[in-house]
This record gives sequence, C-alpha cells and structure tokens, in this order.
Amino acid sequence: MKNPYEIRYRLTTFTVHDSGGSPEGKTYRNGAPLRSSEDVYRYCQAVFAELDADKEHFLLFAMNNKNRLIGYKVISTGSLTASLVHPREVFRAAIFLDAAAIIFAHNHPSGDPAPSNEDIDITKRLKECADVFGIRVLDHIVIGAERFFSFNDKGLL
Repeated sequence: MKNPYEIRYRLTTFTVHDSGGSPEGKTYRNGAPLRSSEDVYRYCQAVFAELDADKEHFLLFAMNNKNRLIGYKVISTGSLTASLVHPREVFRAAIFLDAAAIIFAHNHPSGDPAPSNEDIDITKRLKECADVFGIRVLDHIVIGAERFFSFNDKGLL
C-alpha cells in the first residue's frame, strides 16, 4: 500500500534555447557567425526583450568551433541589482551544448552598462574555469539602456 503522504515528483530545470534567428531576420544557426560585440548585442536585445526588464539576468551563449551560435541558456535570474552566478551552472550548460566557445551576457536594469567590481570578478573566475575545460571565452556583454559594454572590446579578457 502506498503512503498517501509520500509525494514524488520530477522537476525539469535544464532548458536550453535554439538560436534560430533574430528580430532582424538574420539567421545565426548554420548561418553567419557572430563576428562582433555589436552582433552579440543585437541578438541579446531580442533575448532580453522576452525577460523581465526589472531583474538582472545572466545568460550563456554557446558557440561551435566556427563561432556560430548553437544555443543559449538563462543561467540566473536575480533581483534589481544582482544575479547569483556560479561556474557549476555555467559550465554544466556549456558542456551540455558541446560549446567550443562561449559568450556571457547580462543586463543592468539601471540602464548603465558599466561593469561592477563583481562583474569583473565573476568574468575572471569564469574565464579561468573555461581555460580548464578548454572552452574559449569570446566576450562578456553587459546590456544597458540602448548601449552595452564589451569586456573583449575593452581588453578585459
């Protein structure tokens, strides 16, 4: 006889998204690679438009060996001023997606894309972990109001 108070369930917590295209109709999957921080920013705008604008979100974009986008995952959703990011979740997704290279992106609901000290620290930590796994970190983009900050463009990778 089953115990009526025993509840068993399975939760699906790992969802990745196909990277079929952008609002401009530009296809990234099996198409042109993301070649610049501006390309990444344009793609991010479409993704972040689907997320709560008043919360900080940290995303991982997985790239194949030719820097073509193969998928992405929302790693963390936080509060107005912070999002908890742990390398374990980031690299679980990167490995699941068979990423040869990755790009990080997160938003600042304040509108100012300038990276905080915490942003700089987590980027360094994630880069060190990526080196261990043999995965290239191409960029970390911080999205603000109508502008962005690229760690790669500023030589911070």
